[in-house]
This record gives sequence, C-alpha cells and structure tokens, in this order.
Amino acid sequence: MTQETNNLAADLWALADLLRGDFRQSQYGRVILPFALLRRLECVLESSKSAVLAEAAKVEKMAIAEEAKEKLLLRATGGLSFFNTSPMDLSTLGESGIKANLERYIQCFSKDAREIFDHFKFAEFIGLLGDANLLYKVVQKVRTMDLHPKAVSNYEMGLVFEELIRKFAESSNDTAGEHFTPRDIVRLTTSLVFMEDDEALTKPGIIRTIYDPTAGTGGFLSAGMEYVYELNPQAVMRAFGQELNPESYAICKADMLIKGQDVSNIKLGNTLSNDHLYASNFDYMLSNPPFGVDWKKIEGDIADEHTLKGFDGRFGPGLPRVSDGSLLFLLHLISKLRDVKDGGSRIGIILNGSPLFTGGAGSGESEIRRHILESDLLEAIVALPTDMFYNTGIATYVWVLSNKKPAERKGKVQLINGANLCGKMRKSLGSKRHVMDEADIATITRCFGKFEVVEAQALDKPAEVKSNRGRQAANPKPEAIKTFASKIFATHEFGYRRITIERPLRLSWQFSDERIASLRFESGALGSAMQWIYSEYGQAQWSDEAGCPQYGQLGQHHVEIRAYLKSHFADLKEKQIKDLLDANTWLAQKAVLRKARALQDVIGSAQHDDFNGYDEAIKAASKQAGITLDAKEKKQMADAVSWKNPAAEKVIKKVHKGIIEYQADGELRDFENVSLDPSRTVSESVEAYFIAEVQPHVPDAWIDASKRDAKDGEIGIVGFEIPFNRHFYQYQPPRPLEEIDADLDAVSAEIMALLREVHS
Repeated sequence: MTQETNNLAADLWALADLLRGDFRQSQYGRVILPFALLRRLECVLESSKSAVLAEAAKVEKMAIAEEAKEKLLLRATGGLSFFNTSPMDLSTLGESGIKANLERYIQCFSKDAREIFDHFKFAEFIGLLGDANLLYKVVQKVRTMDLHPKAVSNYEMGLVFEELIRKFAESSNDTAGEHFTPRDIVRLTTSLVFMEDDEALTKPGIIRTIYDPTAGTGGFLSAGMEYVYELNPQAVMRAFGQELNPESYAICKADMLIKGQDVSNIKLGNTLSNDHLYASNFDYMLSNPPFGVDWKKIEGDIADEHTLKGFDGRFGPGLPRVSDGSLLFLLHLISKLRDVKDGGSRIGIILNGSPLFTGGAGSGESEIRRHILESDLLEAIVALPTDMFYNTGIATYVWVLSNKKPAERKGKVQLINGANLCGKMRKSLGSKRHVMDEADIATITRCFGKFEVVEAQALDKPAEVKSNRGRQAANPKPEAIKTFASKIFATHEFGYRRITIERPLRLSWQFSDERIASLRFESGALGSAMQWIYSEYGQAQWSDEAGCPQYGQLGQHHVEIRAYLKSHFADLKEKQIKDLLDANTWLAQKAVLRKARALQDVIGSAQHDDFNGYDEAIKAASKQAGITLDAKEKKQMADAVSWKNPAAEKVIKKVHKGIIEYQADGELRDFENVSLDPSRTVSESVEAYFIAEVQPHVPDAWIDASKRDAKDGEIGIVGFEIPFNRHFYQYQPPRPLEEIDADLDAVSAEIMALLREVHS
C-alpha cells in the first residue's frame, strides 16, 4: 500500500473522531464505508453529470417503462454503467433539510447503485446520524475529499477500501481476512493462473471471463482484469462472483460498477449451498476461501447434492469433514471448468495445509485429492511464507489447477517451496508481518513458467531477529539457511494403497478358581459395581449353595447402594441400577458360576495352550456333568477362562478345501501403505511389499484380501496425500553433546549460586 493511499484511508477513517461517543466502535465502518463509496461514485460521475441531467429532463417526459428510461440514461454517461439524476451533490445538500436531501440523492442513483447502499443499511445510519446532529458534519468532511479517478485510480481505491475494512474489522473484533486477500498474494496467484496464457491474451478481440466464488471486496477480480489489460488494453474481461458478507458484496459491486462491469453477475449468498451461477463456466477462477470454517449449517444441502447428484453435481468425488469446508470450494471451482474443446480453464485457489494431507485412505478428503490427481487437473502447489494474512499466521499454499495442461506438464505436479521468499514489514497489519515483493513473486513465477526442478538454493534474506530477553545460550543452535526449491513428481507418486495386515489370535484357557470366580459378576458396565456390592453386602452373608434364600436380596440396603452408585458410578443409568438391585440378576450369574465349577470338576484346572480344542472339551464335559449352556453363557464363560498368549497355538476360524483360515486378533491388526506403481499389477506391488517389509518381522501375518478399493476392486484402499513439508525437509544436525553439556553446567552453576545467596 502506497503512502498516498494509506494517508487517504487514514483521512477517511478520521471520521470516527466525529462518531465517537454517539456510536459504538463496531459501527464506525458501517458509516464510513458507505460515505467513502458515495463520494467515490460522485467523483466518477462528475464528468457526465450535466449530460445525464439533460437527458433525464427529456426521458422524464416519455411514457416508457423504468428499465427503458435507465437504458437511455446510461447512454448519456459516456460508457459508465450507473448514473445519478439528482441536480444535487454532497456539497449542495444544505444543512436544514440534509437528511431528506441525502435520502433523495441516494434514490436518484440507478438501480444497481441504489442496491449497494441498501446492503449497507445506509438509510438507517443516515437517520442515526441525523438524530445525533452529526449528519451535516460528516457530509461536510466527506465532500472535500478528492476521490476522482484522475487522482485515485481504481487499483488505489481498492487498496483504500481494503484498509478501511481492515480497520473496521479490528474495531469490531471481526475477521478482516474473511473479506479480502493481501495484494501481494493476489498478485502472485493471478500471475500463476494467467501467465501460461500470456500469448493468447495478447491477440486482438479476445473475450474472457473471470470468477471468484468468495469475491470479498473484489480484489481477485480486479487484479485478474488488470493483468489482462496490461497485456492487451483492447481485451474484453467479464467478471463474475459471489459473496456472503453484505458489506463486502456492496463494495465489490461498487468496484465492478465503476469498472463498467455488468454487476448483475455479482451475486450475494452462500456459494456452497446456493450457487447463483450454477449454469455457468469460466475461463479463469481465483479464490481465497475462509480457512478451517465448518459447514455444519449447510450440511444437509451439501450432503443431498453429493448423494442425489453424484458426479452430475459439484461434490461427486466426496465430502470433507464438517469442520473444514476448504475442499468444497475447490470442488465447486472444478465444476465450473470449461470443456477442453471450448478452450478449458485455469484455477488458482489459496488453501491452508489441511487439504494436503488430512484424511486417510477412503476418506472424503483423500477421495477428493484422488479425483483431482487421477483427472490430471493439478499443475502446481506453491508454499507461501507464514504470517502473510491479516487474520492468521498459519502456513498457506496456492494450488494451480487446469484441464488444459501443456504436454510437458501432463501427468506431472510441480511443488514449489516459496516459504522463505518474503521480507519483514515495518509495521504489522493484524497477523500480517511478512510481505512478498516483486522480486519474490518473479522468482516463483519464473520457476513455475520454466517448469524446472530447483535444488535447494540459498536466499539472500536476513535472518530472523531472535529475542534477547532471558538467558542466552552460550552456544546457540545455528540458524537454518533460508532456501528456495522446486520439485516435480508424477501424479501417481502421491498415491498409495492401504492394506490391512492381520495376525492370528492365540489363546490359552484354564478353569482355574480365580478365573471362574469372575463369573459371579456380569461382564461389561455392571461388573465393577457388582463386585463392590458383593464385597460390602454379600460376601459374608450369601452362600454359593443351590438353596441359599438370602442370595441377591438387597432390599434393606437400597438407599445406601443407590447413593454410592450415584457418586462412584455416575455413568450408570436408572435401568442398570434397577438390574443391580434385582435378585434375579445375581441368581443368573450364580447359576453360570455353578455350571463353571461343575465343568471344572470334569475338565480340571490345568492350563491349555490350544484353544482349538476348547469347544469339544466343553461339549464333552457338559454332557458328562449333565448341564446345558445357552449362547450367552458359553460366551461369558469362554471370555472368563481364556486369555491371549503369544506362545499359544493359532486359533483356527475355518478349514475350506484343505486351506486353513485363522481367526484374526483385532488388537494386533495393522495397516501398511504401499506406493502406487503403474508399472506393475496391484497384486505384484502388494505382494512384493508384503514379502520385503512385513514378513521378515511378523512371519505369521497375512493380508486381509476382503479389504478392497470401492472404485477398482483391487486389494487395499487407495489413498492420496501431498506431504509437502516432507519433500522439502532439510536435516539439521543437533549440536554436539559437548556444547549441550557445557550449557547445562553453566545453568547448574547459576542455580547453585542463586541458592547460596538465598541460604546466606
């Protein structure tokens, strides 16, 4: 931002001095922004004012519809797409009737311009200013400001509006980054998206469309148009956008109005749940969607489109988790791509790190990445420096996508690490502490344009200034060298198959007194509570003999038991408490205990390390003892008398045509990621990996062949991730142990000296 635009923004924001006391801080922007817009529109219209008034006098006498009148008046503006038919301006509104005059002045704007002030609820604030006797003072201050296009260009005016919104956001604890993107990031993203089409854009008579689904104040739309006009002033650019925030939408619409765009193409509303441009496709798309914002409020609409329309809608590939909707915006943009036969499209979108790797194989995020990479839409990802945005300091990335890749880029993805290409700002703006200058942007765009691999090269950037507060290490760790690098990968290199590795269940069993005793209590939620009740009220009074009348009778202790359970077993529900106090619950468990003891008399209490003979042993012992076990009793008994033992025999699940299938141990289940390899079949890749990486360590393991990918039906679930930082990681050796020991000794000596001072 230049000093001139900064001063202009400061002058406009100085209106807050008039508002202080009568308006809350959070209301300042709602007064200052529309007045700044009004003055700008007035200055733009100044040259055509007399022609419009003359034409208005003629048109007023015609008996034609309002729309027809507007079209006739627009011809008199000399190419502008709005007008004002009032003979007044801010300097002639007067003082006595200023409220009525200003409202009438606003109503004399053309329809699109009037709507801008409606979204600011300007009439409401005019009334509040009038009630506070401030309206005339504010108008007198605003009317003196020179916002003529000759003095302040559209680009500079955009910067002024952004600075005003930033100040407004700060004063109201709002999030400035939701409304606009810093201009250095806009310039970089725009260059990456447009540069490959530079030659085509210079041809005469070209007409191109540009779209931003999160338009904010229109920064991306303006930058895209400026880029093309610099190459070809005769080009025709048509801007389209949608914005959720009414104030940002109003500023964007005003900016497009001033630039002569058809503002009916700028829509208000939620792009994801209500796409107002659903039937449109575009040549160029730019977006900076909000980072990490959940989409729970519109989950029903999104899920319905995904389920009912599939790939005929926008969200066919999958849905990300509800906590972050960034990838939904990316899918939305992909759905707007022109068909390749119609010229194709290019996309530039700014995302945080989450879309690169969040979600394992088969998740919505992974399936979205899979769709993008298998469709060969991703051209490049550029890592930006941290602290580049007004509302967050997190790592961010520019994704560049296209369905018209040049031949050398087909099947390839370029990763560019520009995380160190920045300089420190003299004064921070919110969370923005770093800025990319023209040289930094050129370094990235040149690397992208050449599609080249760049080994880590040192940058001539100053080292981070370390805090000198506190104790400083005698031998500080050396500062990591700031580098720039670029790598190129085949798309399949980001993919893998997640295979499920199973190991056999190995069980031992034993009808010992200790294990059988646990059958007195139910397994699960009631177990611990039953043990406490038995130790307190049953152990000394109840007999395990068949005819004990007291067993399970707790009537006289209900009050104490309930009180204890409420305080120590708060998760228990009322029904469970009633079951605990019911004698039938205790008698049922006693019956299981007695059956187990009867089986123990037959089987004995020896340990067995082969569970495969358990069922036969129980069956034979039950017959000999004359007892029967239902399914529930069998399971509870088996759980009580068995345990996992790595030295035991493998438990056989079934034998089919001589092939033994073992029972899998869920606790030993593991997953392995096998890199995709187009040169071999899936079976060959998976088997080779298993033999080399798994079998040497766990010889009894096997691959669960039932876990197959839903799309190709092959073994393993396909997943895709882009581990950006891993590819650019630079190893930094730790300091020598001698230096660390020396630092520790110095600290220890300091501590001892301080302790001696205290004791003395």
